[in-house]
Amino acid sequence: MIGFLKGKVMSIKPTRLILDVSGVGYLVYITVNTFEKIAESEETSLFIYTAVKEDSITLYGFYSESEKEMFELLISVNGIGPKSAQTILSGITVEDLKYAIGSGNILKITSAPGIGRKTAERLLVELKGKIESINTGEAESDSGRIKTEAIAALTTLGYNLKTAEKTVRDILTSSNSISLEELIKRSLGELNR
Repeated sequence: MIGFLKGKVMSIKPTRLILDVSGVGYLVYITVNTFEKIAESEETSLFIYTAVKEDSITLYGFYSESEKEMFELLISVNGIGPKSAQTILSGITVEDLKYAIGSGNILKITSAPGIGRKTAERLLVELKGKIESINTGEAESDSGRIKTEAIAALTTLGYNLKTAEKTVRDILTSSNSISLEELIKRSLGELNR
């Protein structure tokens, strides 16, 4: 099984790339989050999950090991295959998904593409105790928690989920060190313009 690839990026799109490794071009499916991290790179390294079926071998690539581990946990859930897991991780970061599962935030989980309420509930039940093994780094975990709590507060106040997510993400991009209270206050200021 292939577990890691390093090579030259020959062609890249938001959900797949062709990676030249010593003259061999590998088609690797990636998440949008991985795409955003490697889009400008001429060379890259990816952690690989190899999905083997009767009629195909498909490679899924991830920028971080924690994203690959979350992918493997997602496909262990009944009814979620590799394509669905790739779509989920394209719509929500590992840190946000880990926090949402840990805190039982169904609203955040259903915001990921392809996840309905029943699937979100199944994720909560089947992954609740397993996600602790994924190491996303303490700083990322704190920012993910603050981001998720701010979005939850804004949606509780009646704001649209997608609008709240975009506003919070934009503020966090410009201010990397911010408290939850300040983030909510600035978000409300932006949303009430």
